[in-house]
Amino acid sequence: MSVETAITESDTVRKILTATGDTWAVVGLSSNQARAAFGVAAVLQRFGKRVVPVHPKAETVHGEQGYASLADIPFPVDVVDVFVNSELAGAVADEAVAVGAKAVWFQLGVVDEAAYARTREAGLDMVMDRCPAIEIPRLG
Repeated sequence: MSVETAITESDTVRKILTATGDTWAVVGLSSNQARAAFGVAAVLQRFGKRVVPVHPKAETVHGEQGYASLADIPFPVDVVDVFVNSELAGAVADEAVAVGAKAVWFQLGVVDEAAYARTREAGLDMVMDRCPAIEIPRLG
């Protein structure tokens, strides 16, 4: 990664975490406390984000009603945080574009370059292979 790319990505991380909006759909979030999504969602809540669980089970997690898909959420979502395997992440990014999200965040280990390009071309901010629970405390 070039220095310029790193600076641009750092700016995008800051923008998503501070200026994009506070409603985060967390795709893959369930009540399973052993999963990374559960802990990351708790950190996002501590930093003032509304966390909306998106999981086929549509469970209530951290006090928020869950939904089976992004399309089922009956209100606008600012950021879609993706905790699914890279093979499934592109479809989630496309759904995020379709529902009018402002940004997509692929978690650590979630990489899909084609989805990244499509999402950016659609006008959304996007971060890939990063974790907001690591990044948000760094903002100061």
